[in-house]
Amino acid sequence: MTDQITWHKVLENPADLPDGRVMTVQAGHKSFCLTHYQGTFGCLDNKCPHQGGPLGEGSIEKGFLRCPWHGWDYHPLTGKPPGGFDDAVDTFPVEIREDGIFIGLPADSVHEPTITDIMVQTMVNWGVNVGFGMVGHSNLGLADAIRRAEERGDMRFYSIRHEGAASFAASAFGKLTGKPAYCFAIAGPGSTNMFTGLWDAKVDRAPILALTGQVATQVVGTGNFQELDLVKAFQTVAAFNHRVQQDSQHTELMSLAIKHAILQRDVSHLTFPDEIQVVPAGKEAKAQNAIGRITSVKISPPAEELEQAIGMLKAAKRPVIITGHGARFTMSEITALAEELNCPVLTTFKGKGQIPDHHPLAGGVLGRSGTPIASWFMNECDLLLVFGASFSKHTGITPKKKTIQIDFDPLALSKFHKVDCALWGEISVTARLLRNAIEGRTNAMDQRSEIAERWRIWRAEKARRLQDDHGNGVSSIAVFEAMNRLAPSDAIMCVDVGNNAYSFGRYYESKENNTFLMSGYLGSIGFAFPAAIGAWAAQGDQRPIVAVAGDGGFGQYMGELNTAVLYNMPITLILLNNQELGKISKEQRAGEFQVWKTGLHNPNFAEYARSCGALGFRVTERGKVLDEALEAAFSHNGPALIEVMTDVSLI
Repeated sequence: MTDQITWHKVLENPADLPDGRVMTVQAGHKSFCLTHYQGTFGCLDNKCPHQGGPLGEGSIEKGFLRCPWHGWDYHPLTGKPPGGFDDAVDTFPVEIREDGIFIGLPADSVHEPTITDIMVQTMVNWGVNVGFGMVGHSNLGLADAIRRAEERGDMRFYSIRHEGAASFAASAFGKLTGKPAYCFAIAGPGSTNMFTGLWDAKVDRAPILALTGQVATQVVGTGNFQELDLVKAFQTVAAFNHRVQQDSQHTELMSLAIKHAILQRDVSHLTFPDEIQVVPAGKEAKAQNAIGRITSVKISPPAEELEQAIGMLKAAKRPVIITGHGARFTMSEITALAEELNCPVLTTFKGKGQIPDHHPLAGGVLGRSGTPIASWFMNECDLLLVFGASFSKHTGITPKKKTIQIDFDPLALSKFHKVDCALWGEISVTARLLRNAIEGRTNAMDQRSEIAERWRIWRAEKARRLQDDHGNGVSSIAVFEAMNRLAPSDAIMCVDVGNNAYSFGRYYESKENNTFLMSGYLGSIGFAFPAAIGAWAAQGDQRPIVAVAGDGGFGQYMGELNTAVLYNMPITLILLNNQELGKISKEQRAGEFQVWKTGLHNPNFAEYARSCGALGFRVTERGKVLDEALEAAFSHNGPALIEVMTDVSLI
């Protein structure tokens, strides 16, 4: 018997546990209750068999160890209850040695794969191997399956400080890569905390997988602690939404969840009752993969509408291309079409950077966050060719011009008003077909010289605005002009909402390999820094990660700076601190309301960053100090925060 037991030291000095006391000790991956009663040491399982109460936190009263949760008694050495009941606690042998107290445990049994093991392996096989979330009491079995996958090197999981940050990070991952990451939470509040990030992914058409714990099935409907009907709660946000049951087709359920997320570019949700997470899968259960389960979406548009579009392009003299976020993975084909037409390419704000601003055909951002260059070309054109854009009010694509709209989603076509030609097809395929059909056969004029002239006019205007100084802080124009000079050309930039975003869209000129992520349709404050975590998880150290946020936005998820420090994520945060919800103040004035409750009380964010273990700078003036802070942050191998005290009136 002895050779089957492994001995673990749990206490250095027996005197640390006086007679009549108990304590919790750790051995292996479990907790135990170490007791000292009438001169003898004992060891019990730490878990009360009724509600799981931690016996090591109890106390010995009248000769019995009392459970701290519900008051049931057990003998401190034998684990037996009074009265002859059969709900005794397991005991383990104890040895007092010269170097401490040891307990003897049976050798760990070989792990038998659980339902969650094969579902997690199915995720891995489908390529869903990055997640963000928080481990808690109602998702421990699923968390353990994720831990085993991570230890095998099959998965990466990042523990965060707030579940809303987890869903934002996963949303950003989907926007950047087109592939789903997963976010992970407990039942009740952990799950509801994820809603904002899930809605962000849904309305911006980013694939995402939400995995939630749930209270045990046997107590559902009884008003149990943290009990919510999560299937019903997620019904509005999730396109695929199911509870995992013991008799479910487990790997098929996971495969379908991922398939829906990818093909519909939407939210999938699975919730796991507590007891289901540790049920053995059975010897016949096998993980699934994507082979033969998913089709290419590169469909061609209908012939009749394609011919109509070709005819319109051939006749146009001043066509303009507009690209939205939906075209982000197909820009090489769109740019080739623009070069055939010699026409400008404008982008929506969500599409910023899809063509670098220094490209000879780049016309900048259109709409409220844009430049006069883009609006000038839209006004002067005789045909709009719109790829993957939603025609939102923020973008302001005019309905008064002849329009060809191309989108992979037929419901997005003519969504807000009638367009002249609606082309349903995969964007890269459609752009290639259009280019091949019009090659050498268009009437379009070469607009390159006009594009260059419009940029010259706009840059001269920016230089004039840069001179404005009210003495109330650094202008956001100065911040973004410095970033134009110093920001890495291949950086992924995650942008928040508010005045900082408007200024960024207008004044920062995208470089050759910049990529931009933002909360587009939802427009959620607080997006930028959690998104930067998701971007880093997608790219690692291959590309620099920059977040741009205001003090209001960063204040919502500032705890996640500790997450970045924990994993040494080299994220640079440019924090524009005007001590105000400046965009809301501006809207109050525009609506002839009194400015009210928009002022903010902030910490010194640079000092906060340093207290977290990150690099922190506070900048109060433009010029050399700002440049030096940017250079130091961009070269730092770890999280860095630059707090720029900005003038709310200079945006």
